Amino acid sequence: MQKILAHALLTDDGWHRDIVLSHDNGMITGLEDDSGKQTYDCAADVLVAGMPNLHSHAFQRAMAGFAERRGATPDSFWSWRKEMYRLALSMTPQQVEAVAAQLYMEMLEAGFTRVGEFHYLHHDGNGRPYADMGEMAGRIAAAAAQTGINLTLLPVFYAHAGFGGKPADDGQKRFINTPESFARLLEACQTHLAPLANAVLGIAPHSLRAVTKEELAAILPLAKQAPVHIHIAEQIKEVEDCLAATGQRPVEWLLDHAPVDERWCLIHATHMTETETVNIAKSGAVAGLCPITEANLGDGIFNALPYLAHNGAYGIGSDSNVCIAVNEELRQFEYSVRLDTHMRNAVARPDSSNGRVLFDGARAGGARALGAASPLAVGSPADLVALNLQGQDWIRQDAILDSWIFAGNIAVDSVWVAGRQVVHNGRHKARDTINRHFGTAMRQLFAS
Repeated sequence: MQKILAHALLTDDGWHRDIVLSHDNGMITGLEDDSGKQTYDCAADVLVAGMPNLHSHAFQRAMAGFAERRGATPDSFWSWRKEMYRLALSMTPQQVEAVAAQLYMEMLEAGFTRVGEFHYLHHDGNGRPYADMGEMAGRIAAAAAQTGINLTLLPVFYAHAGFGGKPADDGQKRFINTPESFARLLEACQTHLAPLANAVLGIAPHSLRAVTKEELAAILPLAKQAPVHIHIAEQIKEVEDCLAATGQRPVEWLLDHAPVDERWCLIHATHMTETETVNIAKSGAVAGLCPITEANLGDGIFNALPYLAHNGAYGIGSDSNVCIAVNEELRQFEYSVRLDTHMRNAVARPDSSNGRVLFDGARAGGARALGAASPLAVGSPADLVALNLQGQDWIRQDAILDSWIFAGNIAVDSVWVAGRQVVHNGRHKARDTINRHFGTAMRQLFAS
């Protein structure tokens, strides 16, 4: 058993002062007022629950900072995608594992304690399945094990290059499966996840342009009661192509043709009508927002206010992994709504802290989307983040979250996953080894 003295601690029922949190065998076992007589193993200025990261493409971390040079014509998501495909075709399993480990280490240092890996890099560079169909998923699982992050693995079903069952192109050959091969892939993924404590296996039909109606119906039963994630309405061109092919917009089509409920996470959901926005909120699905990536790729702005007015659930993800920061994702979300609506404190409810609303909403929605409990409470996993006030002891209660998210003057100090401390003084305990392997992989990828 370990005991942590938290001078400020946030639970679902609010802030508490001077609490001793006990954890044992990965679970929180006690929350007691500090009598001044208790012994404890370490102390924290502030203790909060870890944040879920509901959407990641780990291999894309290798592109961070390498896609910011403009071409001869205006750049877009689609020109960026061409560069991403080139990277995807070049990476070995060993390189994917090294890049994923670097990424997951950075997530932990930022205060994320679970990642939803939207994993679609399945086959070898020629598009052939490995002898072990789950080879690449095994590399993701190995990176999670090395770093200590909780993993929700979301193997992607990807079959086509466009609506109407358009044949996949050469850049997509590492992604492609049939419903039958996808079922075998899921079995292999389950084997690789077996050694990981608290791992969750879901499924991810990539997008409506990559999956036909019949294929979607065939793979959904494979999820059983596990999470189902899908990219939807990220780009205007996607909406236009869907309208041309089906007569409906992507969100409209999905709600009419699939059993969308609390198990589902709709990634991006950027270009929606108000009716679609309200209907997603009412379905119980989680909107998977990736504000930094959506800004980086020029996707657009999520229709937040009507969605939140109907109690829509949301979480945050780092998607292309160009920047890894809990507070910056939440800040970018709020600022995008401000720019769209010309309001300040747009996401906050009346007479509430914006930081608190953002943090609580993203934590709860992200946990639901990843199939994992998240509250800081007795009986829950000890997935904890200690924040360092950096001498600013006058910052109290919700102002702590406001300052962390909007002022950036509070730092992540320590992180525990299932009671195991993986970050101390802002640094992952295996940083040197992980960073060295990452450097080797990057030099191989970008040697030319």
